[in-house]
Amino acid sequence: MEDSPVPESLPMDEDEGGDADTVDARPDRSIRLPFLHKKKKNGQEQHTDPSAQTQFRIVAQTYLYQMNYAKVGKCIIINNKNFHESTGMCKRNGTDQDARDLQCCFRTLGFEVSVKNDRTCEEMEQLLQKIAEEDHSDYACFACILLSHGEEGLIYGTDGPVPIKTMTTLFRGDKCKSLVGKPKLFFIQACRGSEFDEGIQTDSGPANDTLETDANPRYKIPVEADFLFAYSTVPGYYSWRNPGRGSWFVQSLCKMLTDHGKQLEIMQILTRVNFMVATSFESWSDDPRFSEKKQIPCVVSMLTKELYF
Repeated sequence: MEDSPVPESLPMDEDEGGDADTVDARPDRSIRLPFLHKKKKNGQEQHTDPSAQTQFRIVAQTYLYQMNYAKVGKCIIINNKNFHESTGMCKRNGTDQDARDLQCCFRTLGFEVSVKNDRTCEEMEQLLQKIAEEDHSDYACFACILLSHGEEGLIYGTDGPVPIKTMTTLFRGDKCKSLVGKPKLFFIQACRGSEFDEGIQTDSGPANDTLETDANPRYKIPVEADFLFAYSTVPGYYSWRNPGRGSWFVQSLCKMLTDHGKQLEIMQILTRVNFMVATSFESWSDDPRFSEKKQIPCVVSMLTKELYF
């Protein structure tokens, strides 16, 4: 018998470990372009290899975040697994696997990674406050990963919920000056409500060069600019996690960052994460209330440029 996945924040017991959940994994469909056909005058077809037709991708420096700093960035992972009884929240089995995978993945990208386990609301805020007050002048960006239970707009410390904005606000442009004009990335694995996604069957397979904020402090930029929030699910819905393999979102995020982290732009990567979660996972449970459910991540971007690691 295989372990069933569990949604974040669902107050129910979980099995330890296991062989992972049953997923409706679809094979990776690599795109195969057919040969182009051109008719000869005598009526015979001439086959042309499309790979011979060179295509160019336009990358303008004006629209790129500068990554030529001494270091890529700091990455803090807050991994909350055990919760006070007063919260009514169950242990998050599988989250340690998420934390390990993320630590390895972001280190490979060049980040300085630190993992903090089982932090209260106050401890989480104090931790991020300290990081926000540090000098990030030698770093190209910043990443924060929150693994916990959650509700819409809230993330759980071990002793209860705290508004996500309480922590992200610490890195606004008017509060963390050394990260002004630099990408601030937040990845949040947590529920955002108590709805299930039943899924549905488908048969369809003006910027100016002078406005470089890093180089020219005379120009103002919004204090909320250059943030990116990658949520494991959309507002109102459960987020699924497997006790053996970890959460669907983190599995997909690590897979795509490992495969494409050095080649693709961050929004391209996260779009592929959406695709993988949407098509390769489906819940399984002996309880029909929790079986055959789906999930789709959600990306909210205030980035002002393209980000390539």
